[in-house]
Amino acid sequence: MSNTPSSTDWQQWQTSWDRQQEWYMPDREERFRVMTDAVEAVAGRAPVVLDLACGTGSITDRVLRRFPDARTVCVDIDPALLTIARGHFAGDARVTFVEADLTAPDWTSRLPHRSFDAVVTATALHWLDTEPLRRLYGTLAGLLREGGVFLNADHMYDESAPRLNAAMDALLTGRREQRRREGALDWAGWWGRVADDPALAEAAARRFALLGDPREPRPAGAHADRPTATGWHLGTLREQGFSEACRLWCSASDALVAAMR
Repeated sequence: MSNTPSSTDWQQWQTSWDRQQEWYMPDREERFRVMTDAVEAVAGRAPVVLDLACGTGSITDRVLRRFPDARTVCVDIDPALLTIARGHFAGDARVTFVEADLTAPDWTSRLPHRSFDAVVTATALHWLDTEPLRRLYGTLAGLLREGGVFLNADHMYDESAPRLNAAMDALLTGRREQRRREGALDWAGWWGRVADDPALAEAAARRFALLGDPREPRPAGAHADRPTATGWHLGTLREQGFSEACRLWCSASDALVAAMR
């Protein structure tokens, strides 16, 4: 684990991550609201939550603000994002961090609990190819208690509405370009600032060696084996042991799906 200098403004880094993510997803806070509604409906106001591929801990931040008696376990492989998350939640006994590769067969052995009321994740699992994601969904079914809920807000398309998808994509692209002209940071720009910060430079270098440099263009065809259709996710969740799976919320180009154990 990297040292996290006490002089670093971790709240500022958390906020800057949120603003960068909102450049891509202007409805991000609405997704989080729907997710926390579902967690409360299923698990009450003191849930034990697994924040999967947690990044800087954006979902955990919303969960703990809404449910002060909740406990969360934050799992990620990215040392730079985990450094920010650990700094942001330093001293908060409600949060436990686990650095793990979700494609490794034994990643669950590092978790402090064997069962959770809810598993939550957003804009992260699209990095996984089809078969690793299928296996992960099966693993998550085993981690949830009976009646627990899995919530995934990610880049998924409703394949039944191609014209609406195309129209909304064009609208959102125009808005992003306008915000870029106004100075908004995109993915590559944000990571450039991370690499330039002395408090994060070492963790960023480890991240780039492990997962690639986000400032570099992705090669053509890099995501060819990554499922994007909402229907695939819903069907696979049912196949992997969830009794129910549904789409809770959807914009034209992104979705939040839920599955109950």
